[in-house]
Amino acid sequence: MELRGKTIYLRLAQLTDANFIHSLRVDKRYNKHLSKIDGNVIKQREWLIEYKKREILGTEYYFIIHRQIDSLPIGTVRIYDFLGDKDSFCWGSWILNEDKTRYAALETALLIYDFAFFNLGFKRCHMDIRKDNIKVINFHKKFGVKIISETELDLIGHYFPKDYLIIKEDIIKVINNNS
Repeated sequence: MELRGKTIYLRLAQLTDANFIHSLRVDKRYNKHLSKIDGNVIKQREWLIEYKKREILGTEYYFIIHRQIDSLPIGTVRIYDFLGDKDSFCWGSWILNEDKTRYAALETALLIYDFAFFNLGFKRCHMDIRKDNIKVINFHKKFGVKIISETELDLIGHYFPKDYLIIKEDIIKVINNNS
């Protein structure tokens, strides 16, 4: 399965991606707001083996983000924590490296929301964002995510397909007019 944007595409993670994923997750430039990992590439591969079982069940999808122009891997993103009967999903494990395209972040969000809302049929997206991750908080707010509560560490947000459809065309215009 591939999800295609204008300058990037997402494909499902494979066991052979363990080195790439591990290199991103241990890189101090990218991992400040991610959950800490224990172990090495072998542990990452073992995690991927377990993930592939969840993928087969349709309870989680983990993608490698690539540039369209040369298929270079530039990041990861995952949808998970499926609640109820397509009631809600969460997305995260989102890393884009220095090789990303100018609008890779916007395109990733569009691809994830389209896939989850319109291909999988989810009714809502829920998220928890570290309070000190100001860049990601602002990104989600620009998309129209509503902050509904908070914990000591996180802001809790939710997002609905109707809110996404309000902003989607404007985001597409930004990408198309400036790439």
